Amino acid sequence: MRTFRLVIACPDGIGIVAKVSNFLATYNGWITEASHHSDSHSGWFFMRHEIRADSLPFDLDGFRQAFTPIAKEFSMEWRITDSACRKRVILMASRESHCLADLLHRWHSGELECDIPCVIANHDELRSMVEWHGIPYFHIPVEPACKSEAFAAITRLVREQSADAIVLARYMQILPATLCQEFAQRVINIHHSFLPSFVGAKPYHQASLRGVKLIGATCHYVTQELDAGPIIEQDVVRVSHRDRIEDMVRLGKDVEKMVLSRGLRYHLEDRVLVHDNKTVVFD
Repeated sequence: MRTFRLVIACPDGIGIVAKVSNFLATYNGWITEASHHSDSHSGWFFMRHEIRADSLPFDLDGFRQAFTPIAKEFSMEWRITDSACRKRVILMASRESHCLADLLHRWHSGELECDIPCVIANHDELRSMVEWHGIPYFHIPVEPACKSEAFAAITRLVREQSADAIVLARYMQILPATLCQEFAQRVINIHHSFLPSFVGAKPYHQASLRGVKLIGATCHYVTQELDAGPIIEQDVVRVSHRDRIEDMVRLGKDVEKMVLSRGLRYHLEDRVLVHDNKTVVFD
């Protein structure tokens, strides 16, 4: 069923829900899902509504025009999207295949409603798997001596493909600040650790040395600060002193791909609202 997704963040106050609901009722809008959250700490209110597109008398432009006075009245940060308009998602990878393979499978089976115009990788090992799915594969090496040229080529390609989002499916390179800024809150990363613990490289090795009893994975938006962007989704698995680093890596891979796929799905369905460096996820 085609729906419009209305997503709102604004300073909290009286009458917000009533005003939005009355607006939708005035135009016979049929709400199929409604989510609200009031954050007492920040004083902000968050809302997500799904409305049957065929119940409304206008398209997205007409909706924006009619709703703008209410948005101004409550100082809203808001957007309206159409579920029929599939987001274009570029996947980026290195040598590890588990996250990329999982996303490709979910996309191929129709579980992830998006278009994947291409995969970009800094190694060539995963080409055959990607091209089997009929997706173009671009191998752009990132050598220490010419990183700026490599990322300039990546940026051009991302723009040419009109990407709505970028997913780092274990892409083991740090993106330049310019790309992070241009695609703020649209670059999704999977970190193989339960952030904020064990940031950076080899988190399972760090966890093993600390004797942890839980390991996990974190899906987050990429910012200029390494592994410190707003967190979308996390999960954990229990380990013990019997588990070697190899066991932790194996168990961790299962968690990584589940967390990344859930985080991407929340993003595709406009379920993630970011305020400061914190997310509200209407899952």
